[in-house]
Amino acid sequence: MPHITRKTFIKAGAASLLSAPLLHQFAHGESVLAERLTEFGYGDVVMEGRLRAQFDTNHAFFMALSEDSMLKPYRQRTGLSAPGDDLGGWYSDDPAFDPHGSSNGFVPGGPLGQYISGLARAYAITKTPATKAKVQRLVRGLAPTLSEKFYRGYHTPTYTFDKIERGLLDAWRYAGVSEALPLIDKATDAITPYLPEKALSRTELFLRPHANEADCWDESYTLPENFFLTYKATGNERYRKLAVRFLQDDTLFNPLAGGVNALVGKHAYSNMNALSSAFQAYLTLGSEKHFRAAKNGFDFVAAQSFVTGGWGPTERFREPGSAEIGGSLFENHDHFETCCGTYAHFKLCRYLMCETGDSRYGDSMERVLYNAILGALPLQTNGRGFYYSDYNIYRAHKDYRSNRWHCCTGSFSQVTADYAISAFFRSRRALYVNLYVPSRVNFTLGGARAALTVKTTYPYTPNIVLQLDTDRAARFAVNLRIPAWAGPRSSVTVNGTPVPADILPGHFLSILREWNRDDRIEIVFDMPLRLEAVDPEHPEIVAPIAGPLALFALENGTPPALAGVPVKIARTDLMAIRQDGAAGWTMPAAAGAVRLKPFADITDEHYRLYHRLAD
Repeated sequence: MPHITRKTFIKAGAASLLSAPLLHQFAHGESVLAERLTEFGYGDVVMEGRLRAQFDTNHAFFMALSEDSMLKPYRQRTGLSAPGDDLGGWYSDDPAFDPHGSSNGFVPGGPLGQYISGLARAYAITKTPATKAKVQRLVRGLAPTLSEKFYRGYHTPTYTFDKIERGLLDAWRYAGVSEALPLIDKATDAITPYLPEKALSRTELFLRPHANEADCWDESYTLPENFFLTYKATGNERYRKLAVRFLQDDTLFNPLAGGVNALVGKHAYSNMNALSSAFQAYLTLGSEKHFRAAKNGFDFVAAQSFVTGGWGPTERFREPGSAEIGGSLFENHDHFETCCGTYAHFKLCRYLMCETGDSRYGDSMERVLYNAILGALPLQTNGRGFYYSDYNIYRAHKDYRSNRWHCCTGSFSQVTADYAISAFFRSRRALYVNLYVPSRVNFTLGGARAALTVKTTYPYTPNIVLQLDTDRAARFAVNLRIPAWAGPRSSVTVNGTPVPADILPGHFLSILREWNRDDRIEIVFDMPLRLEAVDPEHPEIVAPIAGPLALFALENGTPPALAGVPVKIARTDLMAIRQDGAAGWTMPAAAGAVRLKPFADITDEHYRLYHRLAD
């Protein structure tokens, strides 16, 4: 992914249509916006199409889930009456848990905070009274279980507390459950006896005495983000001090801030999530160091990502230059912890986008959206959920792993709600269009109440229509993300007239004018087909990508020569891939044409993402 400098954010020209953001710089040269972008509220954006359908499916799933079952392990572990069926899997209070055997009982009740958070966000989107009532009942049912008893003998206490804190915060913030915020005090009192003296990496935990290997999988280094958010919500100095206490400065943020890749070998999702703690430290404490740590950390992750935008094979970050990213294609099927990873990825990208206005964070979100999370299989009623995206070069397949009620079942509900707040951003002067998805955003700019509706079948087609609706004429900017891959034939028109400005890939195009009701912006992206190598050490292992879509070759019903073995394919054949309308894409081959699909369109087919070049 190319480095985008702020000096080239907007190319000079057509001054009447362009407005460059105001910038200021830290001493070390990192540029940030003088006027931060802000997120919209969940209720300000109405999603449509596949993104909305995936959100609706998750919303309905958790609305139907038994509250007694959701609360059961909390009640059991604190000696209260615990009616309802045991959910089983990770979620159950099962003493037979064995990290090298049965995963049942790994984190009793662990995802509950995520489930509450997802439902609270769903209420903010839908405003359905039944959703708010369910969130309120779960909060009230959880309240008497917030006791240190719950954590006795618990393998990963800070891991689960962190999710409970976020669930309570979101119940208060998004669902208006007033009693949720003061309950964080009670939850924090309960975890306090089990808090270490500082953030401990997994390496540090393994060096300490432990009764079970799972005790070393705790994630105290992710705590600061939510402690900072609680501090902002309450003003209680206790939470600011706790946040500072658990900043992983010594083993992560200090080296990252200095440009040293301290992520190597670390657990992928949780350490990506920890980068959001660094960003909250920057926002709350004004710490330049933590801004650099978050920004550099993202850059290190992006540099070792797959063509899909996913990262962390077997949940570990790898040593740059080691050839391990490409090597993982031959070794395993666990290449990206899809739901959790996307949730952390979107969150950090939103933070960085708001602070820098850099469109490459939107490019990154777009890749992960279409090539990972939108293709996640739906949750099953027995608690099986989609966990890993598989890019194995021999034969890959979407499947449900044996683990039930795992972490990704919770983050799935959160990230599909977050589609709404990832599509658009705003400043006092401009609306930023980040994701070109069927949607409608309501906003106020230039003294006018307005809405922008996005109509498109992008990225399957290159055409996007943005329709403005304002209650009066108003002057403001609409800033359009021009993806870094956009070809030279890309075009933008306003009411049929070409925008008199250079369309620069990897930047925002800012259209500043007086807008009126029914003004119409039309975008046509030139979406060239290209090949991307898995890593610099394997230049011969490539994947085809069209616009933002990685193309997966299907093996079911394809020529036998492609089934099960990574045969060499000519570059000319790969570059001859063509789109055949709704049927998808095809690639010529000696034994017959090969069908290709985006990840979101694959169901039970075997597929291959990467190919070995013949030349």
